[in-house]
Amino acid sequence: MNLPRARVRRPWRSAAEISALLIAVVVAFPLYWMVLSAFRPAGEIESSEPRPWTLSPSLDSFRRVFEQQEFGRYFLNSLLVASAVVVASALIAFLAATAVTRFRFRFRTTLLIMFLVAQMVPVEALTIPLFFLMRDFGQLNTLGSLILPHIAFSLPFAIWMLRGFVKAVPEALEEAAYIDGASRARFLWRILFPLVFPGLVATSVFSFISAWNDFLFAKSFIISDTSQSTLPMALLVFYKPDDPDWGGVMAASTVMTIPVLIFFVLVQRRLVSGLGGAVKD
Repeated sequence: MNLPRARVRRPWRSAAEISALLIAVVVAFPLYWMVLSAFRPAGEIESSEPRPWTLSPSLDSFRRVFEQQEFGRYFLNSLLVASAVVVASALIAFLAATAVTRFRFRFRTTLLIMFLVAQMVPVEALTIPLFFLMRDFGQLNTLGSLILPHIAFSLPFAIWMLRGFVKAVPEALEEAAYIDGASRARFLWRILFPLVFPGLVATSVFSFISAWNDFLFAKSFIISDTSQSTLPMALLVFYKPDDPDWGGVMAASTVMTIPVLIFFVLVQRRLVSGLGGAVKD
């Protein structure tokens, strides 16, 4: 009885694997073309007959990128903004998720609904109000004008996701900790925090990518002080309407992708378990 059933399911499994492979190829092809264009000489990039390979790879595009005097500063600014957003949003979201899960207070349900509603508002609709807000607080042309909005936009998703992880921790475990003499702060940081850490990693990945790839806020809030610009703004150096340097754009984009890949490699195990826990909850 089991053998025929396995034979019936095998074609469906093969079809699923082939579909997953095709989707992976479609997703990976733009990345491959970006890296390929970064190593192509200028003549091949501007050719009217593009080929999916190159027989004469060149580092000229990367040389032009690293010869830009402000490129290193842009990289450090992006790293500072992304790191600050990840750390601040993770800590605030952890405390907020614990509060809305473990405590009962007025307007608790309303607050949770507001978190969902906040996710539905497009970022573009809030850019102009945020511009005036940052101007009134004197944060224009500073990295704070990039850090604060990204923290605000990443918190609703992080809180809602971490709520499931905190809720999955049995209350009996908390009661046992209190019986053993643990304070609320000790239970929070010594017991609860390690248990929900995979969820924090999962939310941190989304916060990091959002802050690292941001162009809208960087273009809107960094107006005159280019020393506060981030890496996405560096792409404008190579893009000129009359004579765009596509090799420089692709090389800079490739360099921008490397820190994201490194971040994924470092947290991939925690990320898989975190997303699995979110789906399970």
